[in-house]
Amino acid sequence: MYRLAVTRDFIAQHFLIGGDWGAENRKHSHHYRLEVLLRAATLDRHGYLADIVEVERAIEATLARYRDRTLNEIEPFADLNPSLERFAKVLYDELGPKLASDRLTLSIRLWENERDWAGYGPE
Repeated sequence: MYRLAVTRDFIAQHFLIGGDWGAENRKHSHHYRLEVLLRAATLDRHGYLADIVEVERAIEATLARYRDRTLNEIEPFADLNPSLERFAKVLYDELGPKLASDRLTLSIRLWENERDWAGYGPE
């Protein structure tokens, strides 16, 4: 199985709702790292799993909506807790159609710091 990963860093703010999480209930920033992992059993006719430039464009277009913004103020987070897990799923859902292919399988990891991440995608 071939694998290709593309990562991008970005900063966004959020605050957690629906529980008492101390400082996490106040607006704060994270230096996120999005890791997009594509897998395929075969390469295309050029010997690529995917065109990295196209993958980078899809990622940048998706992240533009969130970069330097407060997640709580952006759909689909209105009235929802913008947890790391939920944010990972949102990014997966937005990137999926942009990177769709019969050959490729997409999964993502979203890091909120150097130690902690959430992911979404098939096993």
